[in-house]
Amino acid sequence: MTRQIKLGAFLPGGGQHVAAWRHPDQPADGATNFEFHKQLAQTAERGLFDAYFLADGLAVSFGGGTEGGNAKVAGFEPVTLFSALAPLTKHLGFIATASTSYEEPYNIARKFASLDLISGGRAGWNVVTTASDAAARNFNFAEQPPHATRYRRAREHVEVVRKLWDSFEDDAFIRDKESGVFYDTGKMHFADHVGEHFKVNGPLNVPRSPQGHPVIVQAGQSEDGRSLAAATAEVIFTAHQRLNTAQEFYRDIKTRAAAEGRNPDHVLIMPGVSPFVGRTEEEAQEKYERLTSYILEEDGIALLNGLTGGTLDLTGHDLDGPLPPAPPTEGNKSRQVLLRQIADENGFTIRQLYQWVASARGHYTIIGTAKQIADMLQEWFESEAADGFNILPPWLPTSLDDFVDLVIPELQRRGLFRTAYEGRTLRENLGLPIPVNGYVAGRKTAQAAE
Repeated sequence: MTRQIKLGAFLPGGGQHVAAWRHPDQPADGATNFEFHKQLAQTAERGLFDAYFLADGLAVSFGGGTEGGNAKVAGFEPVTLFSALAPLTKHLGFIATASTSYEEPYNIARKFASLDLISGGRAGWNVVTTASDAAARNFNFAEQPPHATRYRRAREHVEVVRKLWDSFEDDAFIRDKESGVFYDTGKMHFADHVGEHFKVNGPLNVPRSPQGHPVIVQAGQSEDGRSLAAATAEVIFTAHQRLNTAQEFYRDIKTRAAAEGRNPDHVLIMPGVSPFVGRTEEEAQEKYERLTSYILEEDGIALLNGLTGGTLDLTGHDLDGPLPPAPPTEGNKSRQVLLRQIADENGFTIRQLYQWVASARGHYTIIGTAKQIADMLQEWFESEAADGFNILPPWLPTSLDDFVDLVIPELQRRGLFRTAYEGRTLRENLGLPIPVNGYVAGRKTAQAAE
């Protein structure tokens, strides 16, 4: 099969852009409007996207300030939302975020396995370590654990969840009414995990789904993040402003995955792209400038305060002056570095920086026609920078409609994107294999050695 672009749709109901909710086309209550999320899911499926993705925060300050009052202050818990949306779609995958720092492996394994069954094998788990002191204070901590600690816990957390997802072999459930045998007890397995962070007995009380288990997704770009992604992730979301840094990341992750004994082709790299699409360049630019005009200064400042690690308070600074130095924190280290890079390389003032990152928080923003946007996606795809992209429409539903109606057909004309779904599960559509049950694999290895 000819290699083609994979696409995720990152669709928070309140819009990606910090001021999206103020746009006349965007429902002001979109963040908590179920019918609106239903519309977005069905549009994404019409566009043949691989998956609907949602980030998640565990504090109201996620994505913006608590004073400016933007639409990111509150929204749905993703797994709950996706469980409601799954029966309303047939092919679209659902990738939800959940934290390894503040949730236990058994709970995460259980709710994602349930979503996978409800959706017929279309679930994915975006593994995050949750970088914010505000979230830590909601879970009995005074501050977030150190970066390295969070990632050690995350790696073990994923290991335990995978063991739990394999608790039952695929053919364990006999359900024979005549004999009264419901399942084969020899095909049920205990995790019996004892490690640095977790002690989990198991088994999980949810069986495997048609795709084996949910797709593992990760988005870290720091050294610890890359190590975790190469060892555990099947899809990696990443943020880059330039082709050369995207290529470095792509090649590094593929090399690390191979060193972990994994097939690099089964580790898909998907940079984030926030497109302002117009039928002309002028129309696209007008869309960008109009949305930018809705940004409140206090929201822009709060956005940068959060993205630079929370220790830099820009309140009272000259917004038309340069971004002052900020000490590194235990938060999202890679995003802190990226924000400084964007500011320095472009000579941005504080105001220009928050205007530029308002739509995608460091992901690549592109303003242009469908052809120009397709050119960029094609170049990155064919230059060892991406296997696909996570699309971040700035405001909804218009930006999503623009991409589906204008960019998707252009990609299809070039043979770069599907014209129909390949299968019914997320793994089939992404071209990822069904994971072999770990206990079955161990038994076969033992038998072969005898």
